[in-house]
Amino acid sequence: MSQKTANPAVLGLSGFATTTLVLSAVNAGLVSNSTAVLGLAAFYGGLAQLVAAIYEFKAGNTFGYLAFFTYGAFWEWFFTTILLIGLHVIGPSPAINTVLIAFGIFTFIMWIATFKLSWALWLTFLLLWITFFLLGLGYTMAGGYVGILTALAAWYAAFASVIQEVFNRPMPMLSTAPLRK
Repeated sequence: MSQKTANPAVLGLSGFATTTLVLSAVNAGLVSNSTAVLGLAAFYGGLAQLVAAIYEFKAGNTFGYLAFFTYGAFWEWFFTTILLIGLHVIGPSPAINTVLIAFGIFTFIMWIATFKLSWALWLTFLLLWITFFLLGLGYTMAGGYVGILTALAAWYAAFASVIQEVFNRPMPMLSTAPLRK
């Protein structure tokens, strides 16, 4: 008899969504620049997604493993880069925009794979690659607003799974059915 395990994607998506929301609110100018995002980036956006990635790997979910490990590593890079800039160990660099564009390209490619996954993941990845490109091209405020929508889509994907499991039945309003079969 095998023991049921929790879905690691809900942890990864929640860590991603929370950290993305806080940073995006800063980028959109809705809150003042806050160091609160650094702790989130290191632990909830970064570490929690890395842990989720390991469990997705163990479950044989290549998409989940690649997505959570990559975005967890992104948040660890972000934390380290902003910390080192704040400590004046390194200076701001235009190469940061190149990193954001590179993550936009990666996310665009991952978005193509979501066409066989849920519409909630499709929307999350669509909004995320747009966010990365806007930020990489220097449209910080616009990237912030699209990032907020990205976070909301990711939370939807996470909590649709939680609610469906708790109620033990598909919830039509919270469907995570694939776009195409």
